[in-house]
Amino acid sequence: MSKNSIIKGTLILTIAGFATRIIGFFYRIYLSNILKPEDMGIYQLIFPIYGICFTLYASGIQTSISRLIASEIGKHDTSNLKRILRTGIIFSLSIAITLSILLNKNASYIATNILLESRCASSLKILSYVFPFCGITACINGYYYGIKRAGVPAMTQLFEQVIRVASVYVLAPLFASGDYEKVCEVAVWGIVFGEIASNAYNIISMFIVKPSKLQEAYRLKMQALRNYKNHKAKHVSYAGSLFKLALPLTSNRLLISILSSIEAILIPSMLKQHGLSGTEALSVYGVLTGMSIPFIMFPSTITNSFAVLLLPTVSEAQSAGNNTMINKTAALSIKYSLIIGILSTGIFITFGESLGLLVFNNKAAGVFLTILAWLCPFLYLTTTLGSILNGLGKPHVTFLNTVVGLGVRIVFVIFLIPQKGIYGYLIGMLVSQVIISTLDTLAIFRNVKVTFNAVDWIIKPGLITAFIGFLTNRSYLYIKDYASMSALALLLCFCMFLIICYIIMLFITKAVRIDEFKRAK
Repeated sequence: MSKNSIIKGTLILTIAGFATRIIGFFYRIYLSNILKPEDMGIYQLIFPIYGICFTLYASGIQTSISRLIASEIGKHDTSNLKRILRTGIIFSLSIAITLSILLNKNASYIATNILLESRCASSLKILSYVFPFCGITACINGYYYGIKRAGVPAMTQLFEQVIRVASVYVLAPLFASGDYEKVCEVAVWGIVFGEIASNAYNIISMFIVKPSKLQEAYRLKMQALRNYKNHKAKHVSYAGSLFKLALPLTSNRLLISILSSIEAILIPSMLKQHGLSGTEALSVYGVLTGMSIPFIMFPSTITNSFAVLLLPTVSEAQSAGNNTMINKTAALSIKYSLIIGILSTGIFITFGESLGLLVFNNKAAGVFLTILAWLCPFLYLTTTLGSILNGLGKPHVTFLNTVVGLGVRIVFVIFLIPQKGIYGYLIGMLVSQVIISTLDTLAIFRNVKVTFNAVDWIIKPGLITAFIGFLTNRSYLYIKDYASMSALALLLCFCMFLIICYIIMLFITKAVRIDEFKRAK
C-alpha cells in the first residue's frame, strides 16, 4: 500500500470522522439540555459493560480479520478474503448472541451489584439488543480496512451516527418528555437503531462494492486452480489462523476493558468518600465523561483514521519484507500525531473554559477541558503507536503497557480521589498516559528505525502554539465585549483562526514540508 493510499484513506476516514463528531457534538449539547448531569452520569455508566461485551464479540476479531486479509494481499493471494470474513462473522455472531441473552436476563443484577446503580437496569436490557448487529458490522469493517477500502467503514460510521441522533431527536419528545429515566432509555434505543441501520448498509455494500482489478484477477486465477480438498483445508486453516490471532487480542483487550470498567465504576464511589452526595458524584462523573472527555477526543478523529489504516499497512509491508515502508509510515504518523496533539493542547488551554461554558452551559466542563488539554499529545500518540505495534504482530507489548498505565490510574482513583476529588483522577489520567506513551515509544524504537526530529516534531509546534495562542486569546478577550455576533460563533472563529495560523507557521518554519509526502510514496 503506497503512502498515497494511506493519505487518501486517512482523508476519507477523517472527513467522515469529523462529520460524525460534529453531529455527535450537537447531539451532546442536546443531551446536556434534556438530561441533568446526574442522569448523564447514569447514561455513561452503561458503557463499561458495553465496552467489555464489544471486546469479547468484536474488537479482537475485527483486528484479526483486517490483519489476516492484509497479510494475504501482501503475499499476492486474494482468493480467500471473503472466507476469512465469513469465518470471523460466525465467531463474532456466536459470542454476541450469547452475551445478548446473558445481559438481558441479568441486567438488574449487573446494574445493582456491579455498576452500583439500579437505575441502569432498563438501559442495559435495551443495550443487549445491539450486540449481534454491532458484531457483524465490526467484522465487515475489518474486511474493508484489510483491503484498503476505507470509504465503506467511513460511510457506515457516519450513517450510524445520523440514524442514532435522528431517532433520539424524534423519539425523545414523543415518549420521554420530562421523564429523565425515559430519556436515558431513548438514548440507548438510538444506539440500537443506529447500529441496525449501519449493519444493513454494510451488508448491502458487500453486494455493491466491487473488488479492485488486481484482487479480481487473483481471485479468478486461484479459483480456477483449487479443488474441493484444498478448499476445505484452506477453510480450516483460516479458522485456526483467525482464532490464534483473535484469542490473544481479545484476551488482552478484555483485561483492559475490565480494568477500565473498574475504574469507571470506582470514580462515583470514591467521589462519595471525598464528601460528595450520590447525586453530586454522578453529576461530576457525567460532566467529565459525557461532556469534557468527548470534547478532548474530537481532534483525535485524524489520528484515529491514521491508526485504523496503519495496522493493515504495516502488516502488509511486513509480509512483503518492506521495512523501508514501515519506517517511513511510522515516522510520518508519529510526527503528525504530535503536531495535532500539541495544537489541540493549545486550543483547549486557550479556550477550554469558554468552550465548556458556551457549549454545555457548564463551568466545570470548561475547567476539566483546560486540565485535560495536557493529555492530547500523549493520548493521540498512544493511538498511533499502538496501531503500529499491533501491525508488527506485537499486541502483547501494547497490552502490557496499557495495563501498567491503567493500573497507575486505578491507584490514583482509589487513593487520590478521596483526598483531592475529581482533580485526583485528572492527575492520574495525565500520569498514566505519559507512562503508556513512553513505554510504547521505547517499544517502537526497538522494532522500527525511526529518526526522531525533536525540533520539527515538538519544539517548533510547541513554540508556535504558545505564541499564537497567547495573541489569539488576548485578541478574543478584547473583541468579545464589542462583537455583535453570538459568543459561541465568535469563539469558534478564533479557534479556526488559531488553527490556520498554526498551519501557516508550520510551513514557514519548515516544520512541515509538502515534499515529505512525495518522498514517502
